[in-house]
Amino acid sequence: MDNVDLLVIGGGINGAGIARDAAGRGLRVLLCEQHDLAAHTSSASSKLVHGGLRYLEQGEFGLVRKALGERDVLRRQAPCLVRPLRFVLPWEPHLRPRWMLRLGLWLYDHLGHRGAAFPASRALHLPHDPLGTWLSPSLHQAFSYADAQVDDARLVLLNALDAAQRGARVQVRTRCVELHGEQGHWRVVLVDAAGQQQTVHAHAVANAAGPWAGGLLQRMQARSGTPALRLVQGSHIVLRRPWPDDSACLLQQPDGRVVFLLPFTHDHLLVGTTDTDYQGDPARCHVLPSEVTYLCEAANRYLRQPITATEVVWQFAGVRPLLADPDPRAARLSRDYRLQLQVQGAPAVHVLGGKLTTYRVLAEEALDLLRPHLPQMGPAWTAAGTPLPGSDWGDAVQARSHLRRLAPWLPEDTTRRWAEAYGSRSTELLHGVQGMDDLGEHFGGGLHAHEVVFLRDHEWAHTAEDILWRRSKLGLRLDTAQVARLQDWLEEQQHQAMPGRSR
Repeated sequence: MDNVDLLVIGGGINGAGIARDAAGRGLRVLLCEQHDLAAHTSSASSKLVHGGLRYLEQGEFGLVRKALGERDVLRRQAPCLVRPLRFVLPWEPHLRPRWMLRLGLWLYDHLGHRGAAFPASRALHLPHDPLGTWLSPSLHQAFSYADAQVDDARLVLLNALDAAQRGARVQVRTRCVELHGEQGHWRVVLVDAAGQQQTVHAHAVANAAGPWAGGLLQRMQARSGTPALRLVQGSHIVLRRPWPDDSACLLQQPDGRVVFLLPFTHDHLLVGTTDTDYQGDPARCHVLPSEVTYLCEAANRYLRQPITATEVVWQFAGVRPLLADPDPRAARLSRDYRLQLQVQGAPAVHVLGGKLTTYRVLAEEALDLLRPHLPQMGPAWTAAGTPLPGSDWGDAVQARSHLRRLAPWLPEDTTRRWAEAYGSRSTELLHGVQGMDDLGEHFGGGLHAHEVVFLRDHEWAHTAEDILWRRSKLGLRLDTAQVARLQDWLEEQQHQAMPGRSR
């Protein structure tokens, strides 16, 4: 029977952040995730580290200030993963007054620390701006401001990896099937994908199950009642078309919502997101045809060259666990979070709501709530900017320069991808490799067997989907036959590694 100080349920951004923080405070930590790390909400975001400009209109100044502060912290902790991005906000007088946008941007500039990476907002004359050639010629005035873009799934992965390096155990494809509070601790039964059971005694539990957190809360408190969360589906579409790498657009819509146009994987365009109330299993959500239509129409109000549904090469949807609110407009629901401490039976903290940008401070606050029940816990430490794994080489440009010196024979596309995804961990990936021939079978898109083994052995990847859509976005590069070959190869490797099989 395993004994741990803290069991973290949920391998999304909040769960991984809590596990990292707790392990760094000296706790014995076990993180369990029923599917893959970042399998759901945390890999289906708009990929932004931002304060949330539109939340100012809803009066959420505290949330925006907190998120803007975290934007700077995350930029310092993962410089090769979190990159500043210029946002352009075209102005149309019939949607919002110019003074309102100017005031909102002034507040956005001053609510949080900006630093050199995030310059102040300013007015633009679109015909004289490089982005003007991509937007409708009827648009003339706009504003620019700064935020940041991130690979959300890899941000989760790096937090889980740092947690593991600090002593935490991370178990993916492991479900929590029984949970009983007794005599001040939790008795938990976990079941892995092979059906093997594991019993764990935990002094405390952190419920970071995302869309499942509300149901787990009721289960742990052995009572039903008004749902703590309202589930809202957000969908995105991706098109293979060029877009300026250093610019994004925030587009106002007649219904009061906003839609983003974002550069994606250097030669694609990401359009999102929607807000639709969702009922059912969060693992089964999918993009609705009506959402694709909405996003195309939203973008086409501003684009010089319209997009169509036939151009969509990938689409993804995730369920956001938002704090329950009777407002019928899903887009108006708060993106803030609530931490609920449970002490009856055994201590637990329930994470309700939240957004990608604020995960670090959420984790810190959650552990501080548990401090009276885990007196051996060390002090908070993550605000100091301690880098995430792979960040020793600086930002992506600096990392590419380092990698070129180490492996000048790598193709430029692979150098760029490795630098952004792995940073200084590329040295681990290059261990025992002298040239392209040492990378093994090529599956397509610059993905070789050597890298696949690295992802399997060091990043908890099991399937082709794990590798192609969460550890990377190479699913955009491989065709159906190549994906099938990768999955077959993984299964062959697993079969050979079974007990009693020769390797």
